[in-house]
Amino acid sequence: MTDTPTQLGRITISPRAISTIASRAALQSYGVVGLTAKNLVDGIAQALVRDPAHGVEVQSSDEYILIDLYVVIEYGTRVASVATSVANSVSYQVERMIGMPVAAVNVHVQAPRVSDTD
Repeated sequence: MTDTPTQLGRITISPRAISTIASRAALQSYGVVGLTAKNLVDGIAQALVRDPAHGVEVQSSDEYILIDLYVVIEYGTRVASVATSVANSVSYQVERMIGMPVAAVNVHVQAPRVSDTD
């Protein structure tokens, strides 16, 4: 949980809210086809329960936010360029909406996907 004290009280932002913002920003990035689970066990759990923020792990403290993304990219795109673009986009969107600095966005490319050419 991220807590921010104000004159009127305390603002608490859950890691789930941050992961939803990061998920949407990643999916809107060029070259990203989808998000995937970190491992097989998480993948099976995701098949049973549809979670809009799957493929995103958030660690936060009072001073920073650390985000891990597990993405599937379009086959034929430059992996490094897509990963850099995703990291920048997610960092910008989270900082803009939350108002806290993002220490790091780690992009883990799990697999490429070939889209239908038809």
